Amino acid sequence: MSTENDEEQRTVRPFAVFLQEQSSGTLHAELSERLHDLIEAVRETGKAGSLALKIDVKPIPGTDGRTLTVTDTVAAKLPKTERPKSIFFVTDDGNLSRTDPRQPVITGLREVDTTTPKTNLRSAK
Repeated sequence: MSTENDEEQRTVRPFAVFLQEQSSGTLHAELSERLHDLIEAVRETGKAGSLALKIDVKPIPGTDGRTLTVTDTVAAKLPKTERPKSIFFVTDDGNLSRTDPRQPVITGLREVDTTTPKTNLRSAK
């Protein structure tokens, strides 16, 4: 149990400093990149995502307990974009078809020429 005097003497190092030093600075760089990717994916999909940091701290056996190994794990869960969907119809023999086999086929149709000749417009006075 700590006393008031102990708490006044305690100095806590900023966590941000640890992030910049862990794994020779690669942890901080990875978190920055993954956060950027997460924000981009959330904006593109409109769905939520997450970024998790796990830090494992273990004493090195055979030491006085003041020498530790620190291991980090970064996990990003990016929202997924929906894959495009296609509509198919099932034929009588069980195959997929892009056209509905129950829909009657209309014959004798032709394309209409969509180009129209230029006409001179006159204005009324």
